Amino acid sequence: MREIPPLYEESLGAGAVARARPLVCHCLLIETDTDGLVLVETGLGTADLQDPQRSLGADWVAYARPALDPEETALRQVLRLGYAAADVRHIVLTHLHRDHTGGLPDFPHARVHVHPAEYRAVSDPSAAHHRHSLDRFMPAHRSHAPLLTPAPVPEHAEWFGFPGVARPEGLSCELLLVPLPGHSAGHAGVAVRDGDGRWLLHAGDAYMYHGELDARPPLAHPVLEPVQHGAQTDAAARVTTLDRLRSLKRAHADEVTVFSAHDPWEFARLAGR
Repeated sequence: MREIPPLYEESLGAGAVARARPLVCHCLLIETDTDGLVLVETGLGTADLQDPQRSLGADWVAYARPALDPEETALRQVLRLGYAAADVRHIVLTHLHRDHTGGLPDFPHARVHVHPAEYRAVSDPSAAHHRHSLDRFMPAHRSHAPLLTPAPVPEHAEWFGFPGVARPEGLSCELLLVPLPGHSAGHAGVAVRDGDGRWLLHAGDAYMYHGELDARPPLAHPVLEPVQHGAQTDAAARVTTLDRLRSLKRAHADEVTVFSAHDPWEFARLAGR
């Protein structure tokens, strides 16, 4: 996706070369003992590359300037690891915008888990933001009738003080959908334990640039800030979410690694690890 200039790169460590980096669509692939592969986010899919203007929208393609490289799709990366597409039995999404749902048609048999608030926004005509949310969930990404499933919210469920946490059904691994409202009607982060027992929190589009959480005072990116403002459904909720994520990082840095969907510097750091 389009390149953005550097502003704040302390997270890359001393000696890092400041340069523009292309935005990413940060996905996670989780291997489980009993539930097959779990894919968190899908990025752009192979069908998006064949007819991007129809599948993604001409205006979005002109603005985002996606690389459209088939080797970067989740499907090709799963195949390179020696798996088949059918091995991906579950997909967990932070929300249903086009740059997160493009790979859904590549895994048509997977069950797709979202927070119930996001599910209601696209399935219930009486829900607030229904028309807006359905417009953002691209027809090309749902024409195969994906197995969209709202994750149940157990009573009094919370995670590090975040309320309303949902637990996708059919998964034995420790994975949660953590409400991070503001960007979309039911936007949620995906929290999962890594191999070292630490929590990873994929915060989706709750923020787009690490300076928003790490800098003192917080530093927004001039290229990404108008994107965030244009997409948000609730500005006040998004600001509250950012404050809560900052507090989480300060209080629980030894237990939780927080990262966003599109920050290329965070991606470089985590991929290098």
